[in-house]
Amino acid sequence: MESLQSLHRMPDRYQGSNIFTERDISEHGRYVSEEEYWEKYYHHPDFSYEWNNGYLEEKPMTDFKGSEVYQWFLVLLRQFLKEFPIAKMIGLEFGFRLALSRKRKSVRKPDLAIVLNDNPVMLHPDDQSYKGTFDICIESLSYSKPKEIRRDTVEKKKEYESVSVREYYILDARMKKTAFYRLDEKGKYREICLTDGDVICSEVLPGFRFRISDLYRQPSLEEMTDDDLYNSFILPFHQKVKQKAELAEQLAASEWQRAEAAEQLAASERQRAEQAEMKAARLEQKLRELGISLE
Repeated sequence: MESLQSLHRMPDRYQGSNIFTERDISEHGRYVSEEEYWEKYYHHPDFSYEWNNGYLEEKPMTDFKGSEVYQWFLVLLRQFLKEFPIAKMIGLEFGFRLALSRKRKSVRKPDLAIVLNDNPVMLHPDDQSYKGTFDICIESLSYSKPKEIRRDTVEKKKEYESVSVREYYILDARMKKTAFYRLDEKGKYREICLTDGDVICSEVLPGFRFRISDLYRQPSLEEMTDDDLYNSFILPFHQKVKQKAELAEQLAASEWQRAEAAEQLAASERQRAEQAEMKAARLEQKLRELGISLE
């Protein structure tokens, strides 16, 4: 058991007190069997643990900057799957077992994960872990410790590649370690080639795409409805309402133009009639001056 000097995220108001129980102390690095992990640590009330070949690995806390990137990407993915429900999205604390070799196993909890509807292993509503292999895994980096950065950028990358997670995204709010990988024909991760400068296009989710720069800029949904990159799946109802409003505005403008044209035509007709009447009066006056009777 670790000493009290290694208490995890201890609030200042508790410093020097004796109110802590064993449950309040992180057991990161402890050796436990897989059976014990699933029974005691998978649903731990205070710490989120992964299990790496017998050892507990505590998932780090995020910071506000990382949370904003994660939340923006989460909303983007949710909007896509709402419009194109070809997969299910899994959030935090939902793990899957990786058989890395005959002797080595691990249990990972990606920050986000995707299971396609045609994945051979179905995801059932009452499942608390996934029995198959995720199609996409997404990790949002935390910068609390270098070991935790390496865990996501190196170790998990190797593990996900080993069990054939088809795409792996690493989101880094500080823009240093952001990376996007896809399995090649040999089952090895290769960085996804960018299109149009910095656009990532998923092959696992056809039609899902985003700009890397938007991860950090985080445009609003309303802004993205006017962006050709996103408007096929961002707020389509909003787009339809907007299109109807624009059409109604165009029709109103057209009606106003027709009414104005009709008014101008009527004014022109009145002017011609007045001119004809004045011309007739002048002609009548001239004839009278010449002594010609019009009767």
